[in-house]
Amino acid sequence: MSFGPPPAGFPPPAPASWTPPSEIEQALFEAKGRGDWAAYFGALARGRLFFEIQKDQADATPSATYAVFGHDPRIPGGRVWVVYTEGMLPAPEPHRVFDWNHLEWFAKVWERTDPPVIVVNPGSPCEAFLPSAPPHSAAWAQYGEQAPARKRSLRLHTLRIGGPLHGTVAHGLACGALLCVNNGSFWNGMAWHGIGYPGERKRLREWWGITTREQWQDYLRDLLACEQHSSVWDFALGLRRTIARDFGGHVDTGYWRQAAANVIRANSEGSVVVSEEGVTRTEPRPEYEVEARIEGVQRLIGRITRYEARMRADGVLDENGYVSSVDAWDLGRASKMARWGLGARFGTLAEAESAVIQAGRAAALSHKSWQDFSAGYILGRCLHFDDEEFGAWYQDMVEAHRILMTEPGSPWLNIPFR
Repeated sequence: MSFGPPPAGFPPPAPASWTPPSEIEQALFEAKGRGDWAAYFGALARGRLFFEIQKDQADATPSATYAVFGHDPRIPGGRVWVVYTEGMLPAPEPHRVFDWNHLEWFAKVWERTDPPVIVVNPGSPCEAFLPSAPPHSAAWAQYGEQAPARKRSLRLHTLRIGGPLHGTVAHGLACGALLCVNNGSFWNGMAWHGIGYPGERKRLREWWGITTREQWQDYLRDLLACEQHSSVWDFALGLRRTIARDFGGHVDTGYWRQAAANVIRANSEGSVVVSEEGVTRTEPRPEYEVEARIEGVQRLIGRITRYEARMRADGVLDENGYVSSVDAWDLGRASKMARWGLGARFGTLAEAESAVIQAGRAAALSHKSWQDFSAGYILGRCLHFDDEEFGAWYQDMVEAHRILMTEPGSPWLNIPFR
């Protein structure tokens, strides 16, 4: 049995005018058009291949794989194992979910009761048929086994079709672009499958503690309201904004630190409030508590200024620039949380799209430009994770920032921030 084109009697695929959704489908289409099956399988081996799984079984036993096989009348007996490259996945449906693996895995797990043929991207111009039983499977599995190490690299991935490139949805999606570049996903992928249904569930469970729709909704609501980061960060940055506005420009760090101490002491002295309900008295805070709070905020101011100095040196901030707000840290994650929840089937496509639009609108209120948004996101991420190590938490974001600020196809260069 040979692999490649469909069985005899069916028309050849492919008008040359077909627009592949992404780079992987482009490579498959071109290789197939040349009849270069080595290049075709080499391209397949570099990416993820998605296949439908049984949702109820995946919920019951996430560590196992329960493939759903399909039917194709072109194959004797009709039974096929349908697989998709990322750009060809169907739109998300509530009870239809997918997992993924690499090319060689399909040959390794095949059993005699499985379909005799794997169909790649059925019905598309880059479709191909793979005999799934040994010894035929060895011919294509070797491309995966011999593929270069699949190293993670930061790149901008764009859906040419199937994802918005302009408008309010695209703007909201672009707010999550730093994470998309970092994670290797399509920045404009609204119909989100991500790393597959089990992977998206695992991501939310392990990183966020989210296991239910209600928890996902709560986190998404807090992120959109910019309530998932420290209020102390907001206090420090808000105080600097006020000083800069009142005095028209650069804020000396020593003055900022002293102003923070003055405000904290003034707010800790206790007060008497007279209202229709009567008189409410608040007692002064203990001195040790006040001093501890002052020390903590002043230490935070030092961290902020050191991160800003590094961001200026790395080109994230302009020479005299500073971070006005870290709302971007929440709103960038909200843009992704909306999609993660869709991939995990905690929410619908309509709900995810609405949240993405809200994230974009809120970002335009909190920040002035994509550069300002990026700096706020990076600072928030580093204050949360990096602890002034300037390690991967920082460096990966700086590289993603550079990609988004320089590559011609970047949404940050093609979508107005406001």
